[in-house]
Amino acid sequence: MEAKDKFTLGLELPTDPRWIDIAETHIQEILVDHAYCEQKAASSGISIIVQYPEKDKLVEELMPIVAEEWSHFERVVAELRKRGWSLGKQRKDEYVDKLNQVIQRGGSREQQLMERLLMNALIEARSCERFKILWKNIPDPELAEFYHELMISEAGHYKKFLQLAKEYMPEDVVMNRWNELLEQEAEIVKNLDVRGDRMH
Repeated sequence: MEAKDKFTLGLELPTDPRWIDIAETHIQEILVDHAYCEQKAASSGISIIVQYPEKDKLVEELMPIVAEEWSHFERVVAELRKRGWSLGKQRKDEYVDKLNQVIQRGGSREQQLMERLLMNALIEARSCERFKILWKNIPDPELAEFYHELMISEAGHYKKFLQLAKEYMPEDVVMNRWNELLEQEAEIVKNLDVRGDRMH
């Protein structure tokens, strides 16, 4: 298997094939939405660091992820500028809003940390899957290679968030909750409208 195809993300439901057909004609909207996804990913990492500053390994592992997510934001904005487009306004993210509704509240600080890390892992996994679809299908070779690079990066982040969750909670607890979230995420994706102007 070629290195570029070594991504087993464990998602329960693949992206609807219609998404790329629509996305190809809405590249500007995809890039704008993508930029804000990267901004929110960086902000989420910072928020976790601020809430759990006593967890040294967590802080050390998340700092480079935050830096990388912000660099991705800058790179996506550069791709917009290159094409004569502006960043535009942030749009409502129904996918993330619905994921936030299934987060379990309460429990210990470690349980809450696990929830946040797994939620981040899930979003990274779906983003990676979408980046792979863009890489393999969009006709612009430069932009396709850009999404290939980001696909590799997001896969690494997904694995890191899962690994960190196992640092602070027993592995069986983490994996049971992860499998629940995968099923819930699949149900969310199945019921969302297929829109080519959104990354998720």
